[in-house]
Amino acid sequence: MTQLTVAAFYKFFAFPDYAEWREPLRALCAERGVRGTILLAAEGINSTIAGPPDGVAAVLGRLRADPRMADLAWKEAVAAAMPFARMKVRLKREIVTLGVPTVDPTRHVGRYVPAAEWNGLISQPDVVVVDTRNDYEVEVGSFKGALNPHTDSFRDFPAWVEGNLDPGEHRRVAMYCTGGIRCEKATAYLLDRGFSEVYHLEGGILQYLETVPAEQSLWQGECFVFDERVSVDHDLRPGTYVLDQPTGLPRKVGDAD
Repeated sequence: MTQLTVAAFYKFFAFPDYAEWREPLRALCAERGVRGTILLAAEGINSTIAGPPDGVAAVLGRLRADPRMADLAWKEAVAAAMPFARMKVRLKREIVTLGVPTVDPTRHVGRYVPAAEWNGLISQPDVVVVDTRNDYEVEVGSFKGALNPHTDSFRDFPAWVEGNLDPGEHRRVAMYCTGGIRCEKATAYLLDRGFSEVYHLEGGILQYLETVPAEQSLWQGECFVFDERVSVDHDLRPGTYVLDQPTGLPRKVGDAD
């Protein structure tokens, strides 16, 4: 049986005609057997899709044919079975919801730190490391020494920053998330709030796990992902978590209900 390709990607850019893309993308995905979610907004695109390799390639090719997305990058994995039940192409106010309309990642973001340089940065004693993900994601795994804001949604993050970080006291802040999109927007928010030295992990946790050998890794646990795999281990193989019912939260296999 041919393995399916899973592609995750996002890009912040000025996208005033985003609504016009909804039906053509939906039709192309249906034609090529691709499922997943594509979010479209005036600030860009955010998506994870899966399907036959040539089908996923056709969707990516259609996007990259537009000059605004010519440099669109994606993270690719394989799946033995389709991880999504259907295809959703949705129009949104934000491709990742922070709830602060003035934040504009196309204007400025923090400094990208390649995965190979991340350990060196977060090991420096004057660097505050912040996990921008939700609390249930952090419980599955996180970087050693990182702060957990204990948020239920990304919308809660600005309030946590206001109560816990000070640009005068916390001069160097490094943030990370699963694939990069949340920490990219979070760094833009911190820059707007007067923080001057802000960093984020380029490509997110998934890029780190792909790049850094396990014996050199500062990652502890598994990484929660938003598909039927639920979590992946350091080798990006399906992990040991399932979604609990009816809470919908991750639970390690074998733990008591």
